[in-house]
Amino acid sequence: MSDAIRHVTISGRVQGVGYRAWVDDTARARDLEGWVRNRRDGCVEAVFAGPAEPVTAMISACRRGPSSARVETVQDDAGNPEMLKLRRAGERFSVLPTI
Repeated sequence: MSDAIRHVTISGRVQGVGYRAWVDDTARARDLEGWVRNRRDGCVEAVFAGPAEPVTAMISACRRGPSSARVETVQDDAGNPEMLKLRRAGERFSVLPTI
């Protein structure tokens, strides 16, 4: 079971700049579970689960993002195990369709 589950919403210039792919690669490199998706309001939404330290480091990295992004805000809230059920079957980390 994961030590920490965080629900994060990132706003700014974060769509059309490779932000989701960057989150996917970075989260997998940190061996985190969860998912990322674009929202129609222009934000990127993600859930990160795993040991507290790598989850915290991932959220800090989201405040910078890839070089082409311009992050304005990162809203960091508690997540819950139910949120992980949105992942694709058999995947530890998924890129989900836009909602």
